[in-house]
Amino acid sequence: MESLPEPSEFSNSLPLEAAAAATPRDRRGAQRPYRPRPGGPRHWLRARVHELGPGLISGAADDDPSGIAAYSQAGAAFGYETLWIALITLPLIAAIQLMCARIGIVARSGLAGVLREHYSRSTLWLACALLLVGNTVNIAADLGGMSAAASLLTGVRAVWFVPAFTALILALLVYSSYERMTRVLKWLTLALFSYVLAGFLAHASAAGVLRGTFVPHLTWSSDYLLTFVAILGTTISPYLFFWQASLNAEQDAVVRRQSLGRPRRAIQRELRAARYDVNAGMFFSNAIMYFIILTAAATLHRAGLTDVQTAAQAAAALKPLAGTGASLLFSAGLVGTGMLGVPVLAGSAAYAVAEAAAWNCGMDEKIDNARQFYGVIAVAMVVGMILTFAHVNAIRLLIWSAVINGVLAPPLIFIILVVCNNPNVMGAHRNGRWLNVLGGAAALLMTSAALALLWSLL
Repeated sequence: MESLPEPSEFSNSLPLEAAAAATPRDRRGAQRPYRPRPGGPRHWLRARVHELGPGLISGAADDDPSGIAAYSQAGAAFGYETLWIALITLPLIAAIQLMCARIGIVARSGLAGVLREHYSRSTLWLACALLLVGNTVNIAADLGGMSAAASLLTGVRAVWFVPAFTALILALLVYSSYERMTRVLKWLTLALFSYVLAGFLAHASAAGVLRGTFVPHLTWSSDYLLTFVAILGTTISPYLFFWQASLNAEQDAVVRRQSLGRPRRAIQRELRAARYDVNAGMFFSNAIMYFIILTAAATLHRAGLTDVQTAAQAAAALKPLAGTGASLLFSAGLVGTGMLGVPVLAGSAAYAVAEAAAWNCGMDEKIDNARQFYGVIAVAMVVGMILTFAHVNAIRLLIWSAVINGVLAPPLIFIILVVCNNPNVMGAHRNGRWLNVLGGAAALLMTSAALALLWSLL
């Protein structure tokens, strides 16, 4: 069996003229030899921040309007009793996203591309179909949630914001390069800090928070199980699996193009950087989840508002309970996270379909070279916009999209585990014991929760 090429072999296949042309030059045009950056704590911190990318974006996109709706409903309905879920899901989602990142780095391809090359067509298109079902509903739900929040902030009818947000996100995805797009998405992650501030403004009960955080609470009822599956589905989301692998593969391609004339960067270093990036992103994601549940529990649940019907109600209810600042922060955060989450939803669907069909794909590709890739993005956005006008309750659609993700995720996690333990794909970088244990635990937990919900509904 022919071994996979090492991703660290960046310039072996390139002519010396190309490498020389890409070597940094001074102001007079003379070539400069590569010099490593100086050390020191400041440079170490700058390097760590620079390494934040696909993992941070994936973690922040995990807290999209669908997630915010699920977390808000959990806090409103059950108070602090669901805070513990943020702790148990952190190692599970971190392990799964790290496996996806490793696939992108080692195989230099997204998840769908690996499935096309090494597995049957039925497995490939089953995975893509599961992704497209969840993403289509999710885009519609997120656009509806964003528009309702924008309406609350401005007083303008929500219906006018739907096409505006659709056009803005399409422009970002179609006309931005990979580096420009990831830079914009990284800045949009700052919108999530609004929920941390809202949590501090909510005046939560310290005893209730501690008890809800460290004492797991389960209730055998369809409402609680529905909420539990929604939280799992919006935290461990199928679209993030495809997005993480594809974005890491594209980042690897960018690094290889920028590394001509520089020392080779070993694959172990790439994998360590990915582990740091993913762990930081998933910690950030679950911390935001924690504060959203806490805010809703300290305000909505305490006031007896246990059933959130609309996005506007969720934000408006905070105004008399926690002040105008908390209400505005909640609404602004909903818009900001939608601007972060919807591009990831549309992009992950496009990556999956394009890789499955062997089309050109990537944010650095021009429209003429990747028409099908950008066509999938446009179709996903337009269909999501049309579904938004179906007059479906925004929060209910958000929550049910999370439930759909919770049901679809287990078979995709199983596929990821199979890929990451395949020596033909991963070579010497197959999963270790703990990645397999945590991945298996995530699949088992989500399957059990989905079956329990089905049993309770029947």
